Amino acid sequence: MSRKVVRTSKFRHVFGQPVKADQCYDDIRISQMTWDSNFCSVNPKFVAMIVDASGGGAFIVLPLSKFVAVNSAQDVVTACRLNLKHLDPIVPETGRIDMSLPTVCGHTGPVLDIEFCPHNDNIIASGSEDCSVMIWEIPDGGLTSPLSDPVVKLDGHSKRVGILSWHPTAHNVLMSAGCDNVIILWNVARGEAVVRIDSVHTDMIYSACWNRNGSQILTSCKDKKLRVLDPRKGSVICEKDKPHEGSRPVRAVFVSDGKILTTGFSRMSERQVALWDPKNFGEPLTLQELDTSSGVLLPFFDPDTGIVYLCGKGDSSIRYFEVTDEAPYVHYLSMYSSKESQKGMGYMPKRGLEVNKCEIARFYKLHERKCEPVVMTVPRKSDLFQEDLYPDTIGPEPSVEADDWFSGKNGEPILISLKDGFVATTKNKEFKVIKSLMATTSSSSSNRQCDSAEVQALQNELRELREMIEQLTQRVSELESK
Repeated sequence: MSRKVVRTSKFRHVFGQPVKADQCYDDIRISQMTWDSNFCSVNPKFVAMIVDASGGGAFIVLPLSKFVAVNSAQDVVTACRLNLKHLDPIVPETGRIDMSLPTVCGHTGPVLDIEFCPHNDNIIASGSEDCSVMIWEIPDGGLTSPLSDPVVKLDGHSKRVGILSWHPTAHNVLMSAGCDNVIILWNVARGEAVVRIDSVHTDMIYSACWNRNGSQILTSCKDKKLRVLDPRKGSVICEKDKPHEGSRPVRAVFVSDGKILTTGFSRMSERQVALWDPKNFGEPLTLQELDTSSGVLLPFFDPDTGIVYLCGKGDSSIRYFEVTDEAPYVHYLSMYSSKESQKGMGYMPKRGLEVNKCEIARFYKLHERKCEPVVMTVPRKSDLFQEDLYPDTIGPEPSVEADDWFSGKNGEPILISLKDGFVATTKNKEFKVIKSLMATTSSSSSNRQCDSAEVQALQNELRELREMIEQLTQRVSELESK
């Protein structure tokens, strides 16, 4: 009688658990758009969700932090002395959300995708059906009034923009993909479209993402091709035709060692997950059939643990697998199930997790009118820091500036340790936009003319005032003499 050998893994007993009801966000009108994006973005400071809005597109941003960060002890002393309100504790907006809560509402069409900047927790990008990309700066503590003016508006697509992705290591570099089959790489601080990839994709782009250091882009397309691109040249490094035989959308992400994980459908509409080696695209390293549901599987990969989480839109479950070097390479771990289906999903960066509770992932699951955090935990009895669960992880600091990256310089992620408590937020950075300065330079001649005319008018007024004062002084002296 043969025994079945169980594969040893420290993540074999990972379990998912929703937070208590009073820690959820209720009465939120999640967007009804039939678009396969996450509809949610989250970082240690905020959670943002796309909502239904009349007369355009909108999303809400709710604070997660319990206190606003201050820069120094002197700030605290000053705040106490002056009784400044902005340094008061912030109570996270959990429970029932007020219908009158201010929104970010600058788009004229429905918002399709949102993503927080990995290098500044207060900056978020949004893409919309109105063909534009907008960059917003959220104040600490959240919005107190509707926000309709973006810090930067990026126009360059001719059809709706449904995919956004910030560069993982380069500062202020954003990728957008639209239904015009075009990918644009933006220097956000300058408001410039630096690279335009418009001759590679022959049909709608389903997904687009960066590799770990941002030196490559991976796309899946309706033309049934998987492509690895050189982002600065806009050229195809390698491609795979029909990674999945079905006609439904394919999603793809880079995983460990440059390998690629895809989710798609078979010819019989069965959902599949596959792992590929781009150096040998002929056959998949593994291809597994999952079920016959119709929702597109959104993959979230954690490079620290090697776990990939598959969240299907319309599903009520999250499957998770461990990606290793041993066959069959993608090992099923377990599944978190609940009663209600999900309309979208936000994924917290590692620096926002509670390491003292052995939390290795946290999702923000969107229901019809609710957002429910779901925590993934490794069961351990000790309260001590578990070094094997938390290797150094990607921090919030960029390793290369946008101009240098576009010139050809790559930067590896700057790693941080989570041992001394998690890094709650990025420092409150000023988001500098050079675009306005450039606009001033480009129209400097007309501005100079305007300025000189204004100066001349002021000088004339001053001259007239002097003359008037002299006349009045003379008149006063005449009256005094009489």
